[in-house]
Amino acid sequence: MHFPRLPDWLVYSAVVTALLVAAVGRQERADAPPPPPPMPGDEGLPLGPASPFDPEVVVEVAQQVKPGAGTAFSVADSGVWVTARHVVDGCTQAAIVVAEGRGVEARVRIDPHGEAAVLTTEGGAPPLPLGLDRPLRRGDRAFHPGYPQGAPGEATSRLLGRENLVVRGRGARTESVLAWAETGRTDNLKGSLGGLSGAPALDAAGRVIGVTVAEAPRRGRIYTTAPETVAEALMEADRRPSDFALGEPITPENYGRVSDALRRDLRVAQVICLQTT
Repeated sequence: MHFPRLPDWLVYSAVVTALLVAAVGRQERADAPPPPPPMPGDEGLPLGPASPFDPEVVVEVAQQVKPGAGTAFSVADSGVWVTARHVVDGCTQAAIVVAEGRGVEARVRIDPHGEAAVLTTEGGAPPLPLGLDRPLRRGDRAFHPGYPQGAPGEATSRLLGRENLVVRGRGARTESVLAWAETGRTDNLKGSLGGLSGAPALDAAGRVIGVTVAEAPRRGRIYTTAPETVAEALMEADRRPSDFALGEPITPENYGRVSDALRRDLRVAQVICLQTT
């Protein structure tokens, strides 16, 4: 039996193909390993220490101070309150509002280094517990009860991280603050949160972890002092907070009701600057 003779081009093609397969098989392989799984988001990560490389937020403060209003909160039933520095900076006569048309005189002590101020009155209100030494994590929730736009109201937020507050004008300085993403507020509260300055930032256990000091409406952010700023302001003013203070658990579902109770008990109150220098 005779097999048909194969065409020369077919023989040559088979030989070339075999040579290419052999050559490719002998090449060195240097493939990279598969990529690692994607990193989780920042949420849940511990909040790091303050750094000069943190993002900056700039605030312009007028040299001429005008009478205004903000929020304060009690830290001792003997009559010790905390508010935001710019609410009472340059204020020669301030008052804590205890009822409509009524207030008690408050003496002002400004923290020279941070955006916090301590007020003292004759007699006080039940204090809020402090949680200034608890570790914070990105994504933690805060609640801000106070008097936005001069009326009772509140907001809630989630922690983004640290930023450097650069104050220009009166009391120029730079300090580390916490940036929060606003996630909710009082029904029908539109526009600015002005007047909420000085409100406590409360954690889910109702403990104070900072003082509300500024907002960036277009970015949807709220800024608070760092916890250490409040501790340093109380130390600077030589005022000791109450050792025994109770807080109520707060959730996104009940923070309006809890805020109303805090204002009703004057644990959170409106502060008014009546006269300036």
